[in-house]
Amino acid sequence: MRGTLSPIVGQNKVIIKENSAMFVERGSMIPGPCAAKVSLCGYSVHAECQDFATPDCKECETYIPERQLDTTAHKHHWREGNLPPNSKCVICKKTCWSAECLTGFRCEWCGITCHPGCKKNVPPECNFGSLEPIMLPPHAVSIPRTEVPMDAIFGVQRRRKEGIPHRGLIPEEPSSTNLRAWDEDNASGGYQQQKDKDRRDREERDEAEVVKVFDGNLSLSRRMFRSVTVSHNVTLEQLLSSALKAFHIRRDPKHFYIADAYTAEEGELTEQYPLHHLIRAEGKRPAVFLRDKGNDCGEIEVYPSRLHGITSYRVLTVTNETTVAELIITALQKYGLLGEDSKDYQMTEVCLDKGGQCTPVALRSDLGSGSLLIRSPVSERVMGMDEQPWECLKALSRDSIRQMELTRFYLQKVEDPHGPSIALFVGNLPMNLSQRQYESILIDMLGKDNKFVTIGPIYYEYGSLVITYTDPIEAVRAFYTLREVMVEDKTLMVLLLPNITPSMIPPKVKPLLVFVNVKSGGCQGLQLIASFRKLLNPYQVYDLDNGGPLSGLYVFRKIEDYRILVCGGDGTIGWVLQCLDNVGQDSECSSPPCAIVPLGTGNDLARVLHWGAGYTGGEDPLTLLRDVIDAEEIRLDRWTVVIHTDEKDDRPPSTLPPCAQVGTTNEDNTQIYVMNNYFGIGIDADLCLDFHNAREENPNKFNSRSVSSPSGKKGGEIADDSCLSVSLTRIHNKGVYVKMGLRKMVSGKLCKDLHKLIVLEVDGKKIDLPPVEGIIILNILSWGSGANPWGPEKDDHFSKPNHWDGMLEVVGVTGVVHLGQIQSGLRSAIRIAQGGHIRVRLNTEVPIQVDGEPWIQGASEVTILKSALKAWLDP
Repeated sequence: MRGTLSPIVGQNKVIIKENSAMFVERGSMIPGPCAAKVSLCGYSVHAECQDFATPDCKECETYIPERQLDTTAHKHHWREGNLPPNSKCVICKKTCWSAECLTGFRCEWCGITCHPGCKKNVPPECNFGSLEPIMLPPHAVSIPRTEVPMDAIFGVQRRRKEGIPHRGLIPEEPSSTNLRAWDEDNASGGYQQQKDKDRRDREERDEAEVVKVFDGNLSLSRRMFRSVTVSHNVTLEQLLSSALKAFHIRRDPKHFYIADAYTAEEGELTEQYPLHHLIRAEGKRPAVFLRDKGNDCGEIEVYPSRLHGITSYRVLTVTNETTVAELIITALQKYGLLGEDSKDYQMTEVCLDKGGQCTPVALRSDLGSGSLLIRSPVSERVMGMDEQPWECLKALSRDSIRQMELTRFYLQKVEDPHGPSIALFVGNLPMNLSQRQYESILIDMLGKDNKFVTIGPIYYEYGSLVITYTDPIEAVRAFYTLREVMVEDKTLMVLLLPNITPSMIPPKVKPLLVFVNVKSGGCQGLQLIASFRKLLNPYQVYDLDNGGPLSGLYVFRKIEDYRILVCGGDGTIGWVLQCLDNVGQDSECSSPPCAIVPLGTGNDLARVLHWGAGYTGGEDPLTLLRDVIDAEEIRLDRWTVVIHTDEKDDRPPSTLPPCAQVGTTNEDNTQIYVMNNYFGIGIDADLCLDFHNAREENPNKFNSRSVSSPSGKKGGEIADDSCLSVSLTRIHNKGVYVKMGLRKMVSGKLCKDLHKLIVLEVDGKKIDLPPVEGIIILNILSWGSGANPWGPEKDDHFSKPNHWDGMLEVVGVTGVVHLGQIQSGLRSAIRIAQGGHIRVRLNTEVPIQVDGEPWIQGASEVTILKSALKAWLDP
């Protein structure tokens, strides 16, 4: 609701609004060190079970240009098993979960659950459940067809130093002569050790022998194989069956044969007992090749890629002579698209090899010859019309049977649904340069042959900008070139941005743009961003440590009405609001409402808006999102702080506060900031500065990551420890404030007789100051982690304050003891004045702070006046 609002009643949630301003091994638990987990959907799998895992992530970008909103229906995305406890079937209302095995189905979008037998009675359309009002629908999102990995588009950072080892393929060390010893040294966890013990017992009992199986020439050159343990008198059929099982190949064994890997002239083994005839290299196990017989015809599966809502694949018969052009015509007939022109379609070859194959991308000649290797678990390429898919598979089988089995063919339209424009967000550039200077820097990095088509918008205060390409190959080349460049000792931040089509968003939906500061609240930020990406569309959740707010605001710039959720402390909220100030004029929605999940220590703005004193980790993320949906809007005043320094401040930017580093600085030594919470002068800012310096020197002592949970605990106990560690961290941070205050009491007082060092004017009237050591100018009635310096309502000449009345409250503190009494609720500050235009003359160097960001300010004149930038909040 916009306009004049009544005061906040009760403890309802409030959001602020800028106003112009699982696949697992059945029956097994997932051990930590030996498991892989998809960060976006929570899909978990044992390391040794990765080959069984299916690419089953929910589709988050399904935009098709020819579709209209009224004819588009989103489908359920079903995942079997791992249902929440006490899940009820949406059809029969009976329990459909089990802790003993994978059973039941759950939609990854709306969260409904059902029995396998009841699933056919569930309507196919998915309405996203209770999160529909804030969900960014996948049919409104598109991403360009490029070789850029998905984590670079989602903005996912790989924070783990070591990846999960793939237990399927074992590297062969040239100096190693004992495969069994290699496995024992590298096995992790009791599961693998027991597996090795069982195998050794079986070898001793049956006189078994370990045989190395290579699935092609590529695995041999890389010295990567899979071992099978078989009897010394194993038959040819049994050995072939074991080799196929080792690579998880389900096709008929008649299409394959076994060959000796160490023979000079490779040939098919035909002996009944092949181990008796294998060549045994000195000090090595016997080794064989698993080969495809290369028949002249066969069947391939053709999958649809956004073809008019078609989701199932078709099996087509092909021969050595079948071309891609002929395959497209046949596929269109199989899909019932008889009226379509085959020239509008193309065939894409996709390899789902989880081993991380390298896809070559050509480099500019001036960067040196060769190719840039992109490490990616999935590679794809558009096939030529004259290529013969069956011949391609046969050629691939010589290199790797496994890669051949993991190769798919997709039928898709030639025209990219994303459109011709590909946007790259580039950050960490020098700040406050001209457009011509930014263009010159980028051209020097990319070369004139790979110049972008357009540049802009440019966020000068942040050293960030957006460049666009129309050629996907040039865009990919620019992406990988820029992300390796360092400017002023900083690596450039480069993101490939998705595109949102606003016309595909339902009228009643206000998508939620989520920003998470993973550095706030210790590990709580990491947990929240993972939860929100599973509950919402991952394209609407952004990590502020990976590009800041600007990339997300750019992606949402065309949406007329949306909301923002900021997960962080007061400084994070100010950062997002400041970015909104810079991009608002270029966006359809210049003042989206902002909600808060408090992850900081003070969280004063969140307290005033009734979002809580601090997120502990015990709150359900789904409940947080529902609170955002139910919140209503209310206004928040914002203020402009203008500081005119008597002499030019020659301090390097690194010594200035974060707000000063992005503030506007003029040639006449004037700096301009925006204030949301409060402005402090004197003892309050001095303590804040000491705390800030201590945290910068040793940040690990001020976050919950330094509080480790005991090992061997169950999930619920670990969650309780996580909540406890956050609470202890906040208590520790407040204890540091107390220690610093005690030191100030016995040390020299920088702020003594502050009332003699400054001159205060409120609404044009000079105010006589009482003896104080600190002045606090309040916009909200929360300061220092929830204290109210203004105090309870009393009978005096001041009006009742709030954060939308266009007035500021000025209070004074007499010293450290007085500050402690205010924070403990024993006393209030000294009420000095109330007004809408404040001027302070600083006659000497004193500490000051804006919204908790402190620094030492020299002699200057400070003016605080009403900002044209407002904010709206929702009680």
